[in-house]
Amino acid sequence: MRFRGLMRGGRSSALLNWIWDAMASGVPTMRIFAGKLRHDIDAVRNAIHEKWSNGQTEGQVNRLKPLKHAMFGRASVKLLSARMRPLCEFEQHQD
Repeated sequence: MRFRGLMRGGRSSALLNWIWDAMASGVPTMRIFAGKLRHDIDAVRNAIHEKWSNGQTEGQVNRLKPLKHAMFGRASVKLLSARMRPLCEFEQHQD
C-alpha cells in the first residue's frame, strides 16, 4: 500500500526509503521487486513524476499476442494483417 501511495502521490522523495525497507523485509518477492526497482531508479522516478503512460501501446500488444499465438504455423502475414483490420476496411481491399 505504501508503494502504491508513492506511485500515485507524485513525490519520489520517499522512494529510496521504501526500497530499503522492502529489501530489509522478510518477504523474498518484495526484496526481489525492490532490488529491480533500485537498478532502474531513474525510470521509476520518471514514472512517478510524469503523467504519460504506455498503457495504450501495451493494450495493443496484448490484443495482438493471442492472435499471433492462435495462428502460429498455419497462417501468413497477409492473413494476420487481415484479422487485425476492421471488417469494413478488409472488404474495401478485396475489390
